[in-house]
Amino acid sequence: VQLQASGGGLVQAGGSQRLSCAASRRTSSTYIMGWFRQAPGKEREFVARISWSGDNIYYADSVKGRFSISRGNAVNTVYLQMNNLNDEDTAVYYCATGGPKAVLSRRYDYWGQGTEVTVSS
Repeated sequence: VQLQASGGGLVQAGGSQRLSCAASRRTSSTYIMGWFRQAPGKEREFVARISWSGDNIYYADSVKGRFSISRGNAVNTVYLQMNNLNDEDTAVYYCATGGPKAVLSRRYDYWGQGTEVTVSS
């Protein structure tokens, strides 16, 4: 399974950005789709997740109320809508997919290459 993340770029503080992630195919190991991010000098952290059926939606506290994860109309696509961005959101964002166990373990089997989001203040 290959994942292609896109949509990153430079955005002003308070602005919005939408990230996309397209999976090459779905298997029994691709039940859940998650977004993670890694800021400079920091460890990678969980951002949000959604199952391909559209449930099991969950957000990190740091993005709750500002970010929204959803399935796209395009086949095997997931979006991350990011609103009211601040400089703490600056990071490389990765999409990943995994089986049912990944819902709680956050251990995903397949990862995309990452797309960089820079928030300027």
